[in-house]
Amino acid sequence: DSGAKYGVEKRLSVNARAAGPRIGKTVQAVIGAAKAGDWSETNGVVVAGGVQLVVGEYTLELVAASNAEGNNLVGILPAGGFVLLDAVVTPELAAEGLARDLIRAVQQARKDADLDVSDRIALAVTGSAEVIAAATVHQELVKSETLTLELSLTEGAAADATATVGDDLPVAIQVKKL
Repeated sequence: DSGAKYGVEKRLSVNARAAGPRIGKTVQAVIGAAKAGDWSETNGVVVAGGVQLVVGEYTLELVAASNAEGNNLVGILPAGGFVLLDAVVTPELAAEGLARDLIRAVQQARKDADLDVSDRIALAVTGSAEVIAAATVHQELVKSETLTLELSLTEGAAADATATVGDDLPVAIQVKKL
């Protein structure tokens, strides 16, 4: 099953009301076998606990495996099939996310300073090494998104922190209209 390696599995559900009249007391054993994974589907023929089921007595559906390991997010599509998202956050993605969060905080500082959306600014940011490194790598993004013409990045304790970014990292942000 190609989906199994991505944390997706087929699940068999037995409809006791539909199967019961045909297979009698064996229906409970068939339901137990289906839940235990003792079933197969070959060329459209479904067998659970050694009993062949007919259409209407069961449903097959794709589900995200409950014991799926790894960093994948799985979405099951209503018509069958699935969507797989790689949720691994690389250091590069983490830095970009931190820079984008800093942009959000700068935009709030601009708003709090009653700046016009078109005002160009001088921006000074003081924060942890992690924040300053992310801002340095993505400084062109930070500058263009916040209309910053002069950017000063200082690593240090943000004693006068005006915002938090990332995972509760304090930053001091100063904006000045140019």
